[in-house]
Amino acid sequence: MLAWKTGSAKKSLVVAGLCLAAWAVAAPAQARADHNVRHVFHPVLSAPSAPQMQADASTGFGPTAPGPSSIVIDAASGQVIAASGADIPRYPASLTKLMTLDLAFQALRDGHMTLDTQIPVSGHAVSVEPVKLGLQPGSTISVHDAILAMTTMSANDAATALGEYLGGGSEAHCAEMMTLRAHALGMAQTQFYNTSGLPNPGQVTTARDLSILARDIVVNFPEDQQFFEVQEFDFRGHSVYSNNLMLKSYAGATGMKTGYTNLARHNLITSATRDGRVLIGVELHEPSWGVTYQQMTALLDGGFGGHIPVTEAQIAARQQQVVRTAQAAVIPSSQAAPRPPVSHPPVVQVASRMRQSTSGSWAAQLGLFSRMSKARIEAVAVRQISGVGFPRIARVQLHGKTLWNAQVAGLSLATAHETCNAVAARGSSCRIVAFPSDHLAMAASATDDGT
Repeated sequence: MLAWKTGSAKKSLVVAGLCLAAWAVAAPAQARADHNVRHVFHPVLSAPSAPQMQADASTGFGPTAPGPSSIVIDAASGQVIAASGADIPRYPASLTKLMTLDLAFQALRDGHMTLDTQIPVSGHAVSVEPVKLGLQPGSTISVHDAILAMTTMSANDAATALGEYLGGGSEAHCAEMMTLRAHALGMAQTQFYNTSGLPNPGQVTTARDLSILARDIVVNFPEDQQFFEVQEFDFRGHSVYSNNLMLKSYAGATGMKTGYTNLARHNLITSATRDGRVLIGVELHEPSWGVTYQQMTALLDGGFGGHIPVTEAQIAARQQQVVRTAQAAVIPSSQAAPRPPVSHPPVVQVASRMRQSTSGSWAAQLGLFSRMSKARIEAVAVRQISGVGFPRIARVQLHGKTLWNAQVAGLSLATAHETCNAVAARGSSCRIVAFPSDHLAMAASATDDGT
């Protein structure tokens, strides 16, 4: 019996040695994270001084096992609609940033920071490769811009800076927090060691675990869903573009994240809404982006029960929506919360969960809904009809019940009237409210649809 155990131990050591050797060769090459390099305004890349060997991800074991992993779930119930290889350990690549964002959204809600909080940029944050904004050590970036840089171009320097801030100055501490959060959510096979998704042999997850994470964001942080829908935003005079083609190619798509390294291969998480339902799809370890988008489309179509083609008008309307959302003006300095010290996240009062627009200071209020998905569907549908403003929803507590308020915000008074007239023509209720002062709780007088 002892001899058998000794032999097994030796075999295990040999396998472990092979794993580490393979990783040592592959890690430098696979650090070309995310396929959005061609889109960014000035990507900062480090070209290798000599050709690098690349591991063949089609042959391997564990996270590099052949074939893809996928799952699609119903966001409201968490029910699994379809799954294939959903429990195979995989490298998460930049899908890691969803957990960094999950912690950030919670910190925003708890008042530990605001969207205007300036976070410091360390030398470590600047040193990460390869896709990044090109931040400078000693500078700062707002939480708002860091989040958008992560959800659009998947900037690793922004993710690292935000992670360091959330971790009290330590990315490693933030990664520990991310792992604890993952396990608390039920992501039993997930471990994090950094906040960006850059290669680490111990940083693994599964398609099932990532669906749990995505669902937590969709269900519990609906006020932050807007960040995942932005296709372009202005960063210090430069345009930053999203690398998520599902936003343009799939009807009802509302985000969320792409990710790529040589070993992780092509990865995608998408949330989509149709007929009051919100589905979340996860595709991991696909051979190309073309295949990834095709498989995600098929995955969601199967869950929704059919395909709906995207029209040019829908694409144009979505582009207007996300640009307006991204360009919403900063709260005037006289109203902004004071900037906190940069050493660690202080507890401050949240001024607003969304940047308020001074040029579009009216909103069309569409009522209260007992289901988050219904409120979001209504806000998005009305926004598509009106062609102006941006949809938003938020949690409202009323008489001990959790309800969801739907609005189309960022409107002028004239367009607010036009929007409400269009809503009334559908036989639905709508009222105009002043956007800068329209605390969502005052929607309590609106009509609940009872569903």
